[in-house]
Amino acid sequence: MWELFQRSLPLLEKAIVVTLGLGLGAFVLGSCLGLGIALMRISQIRVLRMIAFAYVSIFRGTPLLVQILLIYFGLPRYGIVLSPIPSALLALTLFSAAYLSENFRAGINSVDPGQWEAANSMSMGRWTCLRRIILPQAVRVALPTMGSRLIALIKDTSLASTITVMELTRVADQVGASTFRYMEMFLMVGLIYWLINQLLTLLQTWLESRMTRHLL
Repeated sequence: MWELFQRSLPLLEKAIVVTLGLGLGAFVLGSCLGLGIALMRISQIRVLRMIAFAYVSIFRGTPLLVQILLIYFGLPRYGIVLSPIPSALLALTLFSAAYLSENFRAGINSVDPGQWEAANSMSMGRWTCLRRIILPQAVRVALPTMGSRLIALIKDTSLASTITVMELTRVADQVGASTFRYMEMFLMVGLIYWLINQLLTLLQTWLESRMTRHLL
């Protein structure tokens, strides 16, 4: 197995970069989009609430694999041609945004409504209150579920192999096909996924303890 690892190491190194790039990139972009959707969900404007609800319903209610295939194979029909990596990144971003929006919304709703009223009594604008008072508390509450979403997203990048993205699963499949040692390759890749997610778990735990330290 060690000999196989050494032989496939150059491919695995590139695949790890692609996997992390897709996972972390989709998480950052999905967080930005998800926050916007969460704010639409709590908006006083009914049309915005309906649009946000429809978005979450569609992207949470359909498989990620279907979304990836629709973007990669479906959009060219309408003149929008994306290469494999941008297609996968777009699909992962849109998919993760639907879940992250609910994490943000739950965090915002967990903040005592009295804080909104106190800010309003001090003539603080809604957006200023949101930025300075509500969001910092909401992120603290949402952090555990956001961390879980990031870990799930790293694993979801394996679906990008279906559109020929050379991430970890794709490399395992190709090396396994050329060497007929599928078991060893997929065990090796599974271990790499586990190590990555363990590091992310440790980072999440550190962030949680740091953000809640002053509350103890």
